[in-house]
Amino acid sequence: MRTRSSTRSRTRSSLYGLLLGLLALYVGLLPAGPATAADNGTWGVFPTPAAGAAMTDRAYFFHQGAAGTTLTDSVTVLNSSDRELTFQVFATDAVNTPAGGAFALLPVETRPKDVGTWIALAPEAAGTVTVPAKGRKDIPFTVKVPADATPGDHVGGIVALGTAVEGVQQEGKVQVGVKRSVGARLYFRVPGPVTPGLSVEDVRVSRSAPLLPWVKDARATVRYALVNRGNVVVEPEVAITAEGLFGRRVLDRPGRALKLSLLPGQRIELTEPWPDAPQSDWVTVRITAGAAAHPDLVSRSETDFVAVPWPAVGLLLVLAGAGVTVWVLRRRRRAESEQEEPVLDLAGRR
Repeated sequence: MRTRSSTRSRTRSSLYGLLLGLLALYVGLLPAGPATAADNGTWGVFPTPAAGAAMTDRAYFFHQGAAGTTLTDSVTVLNSSDRELTFQVFATDAVNTPAGGAFALLPVETRPKDVGTWIALAPEAAGTVTVPAKGRKDIPFTVKVPADATPGDHVGGIVALGTAVEGVQQEGKVQVGVKRSVGARLYFRVPGPVTPGLSVEDVRVSRSAPLLPWVKDARATVRYALVNRGNVVVEPEVAITAEGLFGRRVLDRPGRALKLSLLPGQRIELTEPWPDAPQSDWVTVRITAGAAAHPDLVSRSETDFVAVPWPAVGLLLVLAGAGVTVWVLRRRRRAESEQEEPVLDLAGRR
């Protein structure tokens, strides 16, 4: 996870202003994909190994408990560096980033509203935690499930935010630095009715065509939103098709896993490049989304667009307009010439 923030140096020293600003914002990101312990090469955060074990067999925390119950576990912060490191350790909620759907943990200054509020770290984690070089710190915690907790998946994480400011740069009156963080995911399921939900929404197409049609390929971008309207995590699979006039198939991309976990209640915006889009056609683009773990979960949405080579059309209109103008001018000159010709009487006199 990486964090970034900035502040103006307004008071006694630039360092004082920098530290205030860096406490203002951080965003933690973890890549979706195979379960691996969270580690940035300098420190890691993961479930505490079993007694006597040097490594953990758990990449993330996975728990289940009924409403009103309390569970206990422990998180380990491992310092792989050659110097002592100090961290702010906290629990929070997980979200998907709106663009792209990456897994993210809320910043330290944003109060969690879900599973992050259920987690209580041991008193020793209050304030900051110092981990010696090449050492580790095990921090017990409890998860107290509220009596009114809703059934389904609740996702969050435990984060170790480094207190050191790195990569400080001066940009005018603004100083910018980085505070790195690493977080271990925590998945918690409250037993009860499981309702998977997935919706495809707001399908739209933007396109660009070459100045001279069919000399180069036209390009388009298909944009759409996926919304998890259920109460469990969904790993979406998406297929994209497009048909032109008379049912001609102009795009056929079979269903594929997006390699992301869409959390309950989250909405994400995704894009699909289309490098060889039609240049002249009436096209219907259809998005079909599902999930391998839930075969009956299928959602479809579509949109139409007209592919017109506007530069070529514009050129034809200009040429047509020029042709009409020339024709009108010729007719006008011919009419004027006829009016100026002398009129002779029967005697041949003017």
